[in-house]
Amino acid sequence: MGCVPASLAPRPDPPSRAPGGLVRAVPAPLLVILSGLSSYVGAGFAVTLSALMPSATVAWWRITIGALVLLAWRRPWRRRWTGRALAVCAAFGIATATMNVLFYASIEHLPLGTAVSIEFVGPVVVALATGRGWRPRVAGVMALVGVAAIGGLGLDMSDAGQRVGVLMALAAGGAWAAYILTGRVVAGAGSGLDSLAVASVAGSLFYLPLAVTTAGAALVDVPTVLRVLGVALMSTVVPYVIDQVVLGRLRSDTFSLLQALFPATSLVVGVVMLAQLPNVWEVVGLVLVSGAVALGGTGGGNRVPGRRL
Repeated sequence: MGCVPASLAPRPDPPSRAPGGLVRAVPAPLLVILSGLSSYVGAGFAVTLSALMPSATVAWWRITIGALVLLAWRRPWRRRWTGRALAVCAAFGIATATMNVLFYASIEHLPLGTAVSIEFVGPVVVALATGRGWRPRVAGVMALVGVAAIGGLGLDMSDAGQRVGVLMALAAGGAWAAYILTGRVVAGAGSGLDSLAVASVAGSLFYLPLAVTTAGAALVDVPTVLRVLGVALMSTVVPYVIDQVVLGRLRSDTFSLLQALFPATSLVVGVVMLAQLPNVWEVVGLVLVSGAVALGGTGGGNRVPGRRL
């Protein structure tokens, strides 16, 4: 992780407030896989809610419930925050919220695994722009070929809905790149969850005007409430708690390599939860994009945040 200015780096967490010791006993690679599964199971719940409310509203509920849980747990107001630190956290929160809103919009039109693969272009572009040596360049080419296989060959681009889905997924990838760059500033010193709590509040407030007229659809009956809670807990709270443990235990290259399993994980979740069977070109694209993320992450020394809010 890059250096964090002293004015921006909150104090380390007291031992009593750190993620549980039981989680620390689990092998780190298994934790990364569980984190990916949890996140995309939550996305699977989000797809089932698309008939009841806009995707932006689903994303807003996810962010808001996650913010409430993190606020109750971390109580970040007990720390001293500078104005600059709060501003950077707000930028981080808005970037991650935008990423989620756009991603949920994309999975209204695309299979889950396909949308995730296209979105992964964002991290690869960051690796291409900031990395050194041949790896990020080769990774960029692999990612472009993979997206071409998915978007140009695996999808029917004459369909307006699929074109919208591809554009939304690419835009989500751009927001993911912004998340990585702002995350480098706010993360560090073992206080990621406190910064995340502040950031999630900023993201929730930013998108409140977009969701306020349709948010009540989440409260129509108990099954819908449970699915909304499932989205928030599985896609926000559980993965971020896991990542706070994993990011302190793995080298950046190992973490990035395991992160490359996420498109394949989302494909499995799409098949099991949503009966979304990929075609041959989509599988080829998934393999190429996953390989690009793995290769692009093995050459650098800076640890990069790997999970969406």
